[in-house]
Amino acid sequence: MPEAKKARVKVRTMNSIYVGDFVIPPMRNRVSDVLNEEQRLFINLTDVMIDDRERADFVSLNKNLIESITQL
Repeated sequence: MPEAKKARVKVRTMNSIYVGDFVIPPMRNRVSDVLNEEQRLFINLTDVMIDDRERADFVSLNKNLIESITQL
């Protein structure tokens, strides 16, 4: 069985910038594959830096609030 992959991403919303690890499930290959799943309303990030000031172990972001995502 294939393993999940981690990708470091920068997520920009209207109010903040989040840099964290995004888990790509085994049946997907790219970040965009996960983002395009209609049933998924939120994306989850781990080991997150928020606005280069605050650290968080976990953040869940509503996809509707996302302006852009860049894979680092």
